[in-house]
Amino acid sequence: MAGRAGRVWQSLLAAHPARTVVMGFAAVILLGTVLLMLPVAAEDGRSANVVTALFTSTSAVCVTGLVVVDTGTYWSGFGEGVILVLFQIGGFGIMTMASLLGLLISGKLRLRMQLTAQAETKSLDIGDVRKVLLGVAGCTLAVELAVGAVLALRLRFGYGESIWDATYLGFFHAVSAFNNAGFGLHADSLTKYAQDAWMTLPVAVAVILGGIGFPVLLELLRHRNRARTTGRRGWSLHFRLTVITTAVLLFAGTLLTCVLEWTNNDTLGPFDWDKKILAGFFHSAMSRTAGFNSVDVGAMTDATLLLTCMLMFIGGGSAGTAGGIKVSTFAVLGAAMLAEVRGEPTSAVMGRRLAPHVLRQALTVALAGVGFVMTATLALLAVVDKPFEEVLFESVSAFGTVGLSTGITGDLPTVGRLIVIVLMFVGRLGPVTLVSALALRERKRRYELPEERPVIG
Repeated sequence: MAGRAGRVWQSLLAAHPARTVVMGFAAVILLGTVLLMLPVAAEDGRSANVVTALFTSTSAVCVTGLVVVDTGTYWSGFGEGVILVLFQIGGFGIMTMASLLGLLISGKLRLRMQLTAQAETKSLDIGDVRKVLLGVAGCTLAVELAVGAVLALRLRFGYGESIWDATYLGFFHAVSAFNNAGFGLHADSLTKYAQDAWMTLPVAVAVILGGIGFPVLLELLRHRNRARTTGRRGWSLHFRLTVITTAVLLFAGTLLTCVLEWTNNDTLGPFDWDKKILAGFFHSAMSRTAGFNSVDVGAMTDATLLLTCMLMFIGGGSAGTAGGIKVSTFAVLGAAMLAEVRGEPTSAVMGRRLAPHVLRQALTVALAGVGFVMTATLALLAVVDKPFEEVLFESVSAFGTVGLSTGITGDLPTVGRLIVIVLMFVGRLGPVTLVSALALRERKRRYELPEERPVIG
């Protein structure tokens, strides 16, 4: 009987691989909660309460970066190590990590493991999963080592840190940046380095590379190798759509942040013009789901906070470490709107016609995201006495797995923290699960209903 139940369970997981991803994330979050509740995980040697441990574990695994206690002072070295492992696993992907370990140990992957890894990494073909896993591992290791080395050298020779402290701080922040986790070991994040390009630019590069999505990074490497042998280089629609939209959002975010905060004495005002641009670019990059800040977010103008909410909601690239509805979703919706304005019967992007089901999926993900954020904001407003703009910012930051905050996270009551925990989990896994579920439910209709047009607008 038990064997039959096990076979049924395995068949359900194989039929719905996204379900396995969700369960894997939940299991790692619970394990992280238990580890963070151990007395050895806290600096003072006392066990953290269950909500604090659960919030921190969820934030780490969902690569968000929101915290209710200061990471560098509350947690011990063991606790910080647990957090680092959690956001490395969370950013890399639960099933991607499990699949890679299985591949390294046995040299092969079972079909069920390939299906779950495919759902998480957005591999287009089952045959690509092995290459994708190794490519993801290689990209992750290369970027984290390179950025960690640069930060460690800067901290050692620019700030006089000891070799051990410089190495530890450099690589902790490099791993956190590439995974878009936003966890830092300073209470004020990276504000002390706001005008230091050798610190902020490597972090920004790691964030952008991690958030743009593994499919884009792997295609870049694959086409570079093919160009060497054939001299030809063609890019997929996903690559072009993601890269161009990301560049436009980075530029627009930098420009608008600088314009809105240029004379704000609590943020960019005291900086020289070149440092203002540096800080503006850093904030624009971090708003794409990273969570580090080089200026006080709570001191920003309402206009900048709204701009940041928009960037956080859009997020980064698909199948990467970023959150949000993803830039490809945003671009597809923009293409659909442009086609409607032009009166065209179909939507097209860069010489390619978009399939109708892609438009429906993009619209579903975006509207579901709006629904989650609005519901969470309403629930938080009912339990906390904070301004609306700060609560909305917190909700969007949690859903987008960003980690930026105006400073109200630590003041949230237990119910408020639980709401944010759910929102972080949904924000990390919601788009993946939703799109996978929609794809599995896609079917052809054998008949068409009579057409009628309701009044729009």
